Amino acid sequence: MLNQLEQVKGKWGGQLATIDNWLQARQRLLIQYCELAGLAHHDHQNGKQANPLPDPAAIDAFCEAMMDYMSAGHFEVYDMLVSDDAQGKALKQQLYPDIATTTDSALAFNDTYTDVVSEQQAAAFDSHLQALGETLEARFALEDQLIAHMYETQKRKAPAEADSQ
Repeated sequence: MLNQLEQVKGKWGGQLATIDNWLQARQRLLIQYCELAGLAHHDHQNGKQANPLPDPAAIDAFCEAMMDYMSAGHFEVYDMLVSDDAQGKALKQQLYPDIATTTDSALAFNDTYTDVVSEQQAAAFDSHLQALGETLEARFALEDQLIAHMYETQKRKAPAEADSQ
């Protein structure tokens, strides 16, 4: 996912501050995800599981970053990406059900792991985190389609605007 993000930033970064900031938030979210996924939950001296969950503060910080990132998409970035463009609005309508599904999955993860966690929930944390990673990857691919559409539309408009001057 981080490699894909670097490609996206290389292709579209530096052209619009809102997109740059959003992609930076995505990068921070991915780093936090990787840190959660990579944290050792085992007591390596005894070879047994010491704690099935990472530090609750790390989980809370990740969930907060995830909710902030998703909120920015829903309430700021998506509309900007397709604003004055009928094709873009149609693309958003096409992609939105899948984006909403990823939001629902992220909200479920957030709701499960930001409050007091039972032993059963703790035991399932790694598999839930892995599933969330797949969900995030799918969401980023959908969002990248919106970003690509906006930049393609801008590219097509630029020559037309230059010709009219």
